[in-house]
Amino acid sequence: MNNIPFYLGAFLLVLGVLIVFHELGHYLAARLCGVKVLRFSVGFGKMLWKRRLGKDRTEWAISIFPLGGYVKMLDEREDKVADNEIHRAFNRQGVGKRSVIVAAGPMANFALAILIYCVVFMRGSEELLPVLGTPPVGTPAAMAVIGNGELVRSVDGQPVATWNDLRWVLLQKAVDQESVALEVINERNEIAVRNLFLAAAGEQGWEGDALERLGIRFYRPDLPPVIGKVVAKGVGEQAGLRQGDRVLSIAGKEVSSWYDLVAIIRDSAAKPLHLEVERQDEIVVVDLIPEAVSERGQTVGKIGVAVAEGSKSHRVVKTFISFGFAEAAGKALEETWNKSVFSLVMMGKMLTGEVSWRNLSGPVTIADYAGQSARLGLDYYLKFMALVSISLGVLNLLPIPVLDGGHLLYHVIEVVMRRPLSERAMEIGQQVGMSILFALMAFAFFNDLTRLFNG
Repeated sequence: MNNIPFYLGAFLLVLGVLIVFHELGHYLAARLCGVKVLRFSVGFGKMLWKRRLGKDRTEWAISIFPLGGYVKMLDEREDKVADNEIHRAFNRQGVGKRSVIVAAGPMANFALAILIYCVVFMRGSEELLPVLGTPPVGTPAAMAVIGNGELVRSVDGQPVATWNDLRWVLLQKAVDQESVALEVINERNEIAVRNLFLAAAGEQGWEGDALERLGIRFYRPDLPPVIGKVVAKGVGEQAGLRQGDRVLSIAGKEVSSWYDLVAIIRDSAAKPLHLEVERQDEIVVVDLIPEAVSERGQTVGKIGVAVAEGSKSHRVVKTFISFGFAEAAGKALEETWNKSVFSLVMMGKMLTGEVSWRNLSGPVTIADYAGQSARLGLDYYLKFMALVSISLGVLNLLPIPVLDGGHLLYHVIEVVMRRPLSERAMEIGQQVGMSILFALMAFAFFNDLTRLFNG
């Protein structure tokens, strides 16, 4: 519960920035096209704050319902317009100008994403290298004979430099390919090609972690479950654990590596555990209850012990990556384009039933991700903001009446028919569009609640 204000604040900041940029796109395009703007509102409903500014006395407002915003322009279809201002009415503009004004909102969201990515790439960050871990038995990665510590150099000939690059490329390939060829190099500098089958990625309608279903895991050194340090007055010391103890089992489960030990303890906060420990050729029984500790919004168990120093891996798994302006700008454009196309492809697969509608997320899930990314650091938060900005841009371009894409569809019909649609036709379209949007929002909110109650 303590995290709610932080998560809500992170969510509202993202939402506010994206709405302002989207509506500024419409506003600036309207001004450039000579259309008078009556109101610029962040949010809908009752106005909480307003102020008139500028030569046209445009009303700038913040409204009570924050999930959106709007730019109200001079328009004869909504109110009477003075004769001396008719030329500045939106409805009196040519179809080209009207289309530019409508499209400017989503384009502003794409521009924001490009700007954010460019800043992040120029700023640079420490990234994980694409080093693979031992895959679970029976997974596609295990069948591909992927070994612990193998570094991926390319996927189907496409170079990958970081773990995030690898995740993204595999997700893209998994949408429409049966398999990929991973070129890997191991710690002995031996190069090999692993053929990874991708069908398992979408077996559950793309819900959850697709890479985990493929068996793609990050590298974990083979560390024995030997205790190297015991924290004074910690749970482990009080229960009788000592430096050099080798944990054989916990609650009857065999422990073969340090990561098995950590995973079980983290999942057992405030729960009694029965450990069997090897100590100087003797088997010792230790009973303890891991302390419940809050970590990044989750409650995990800890017992105050650390791995033996001599067991630690010296494998390099991180690198610092940054780009100059030109390269960062190009990469930002590519990132925005790829994620936009991927969003459209996934939406299409939802319509055909290939992707589960359970992947649709609403405000609760977005707020959760906003808080999580903010806790991880500025780079993660900015990348999350860019991703949501792209999603907002793509969503608004869908040909659904009420959305910008619906208005662009009206303009296309107007060009083809050589006359605008009748007010009655547009009214029916608005009603259909509102119904579709309401259904999507209700379904997304239902998914949010399902995820929330199912943990």
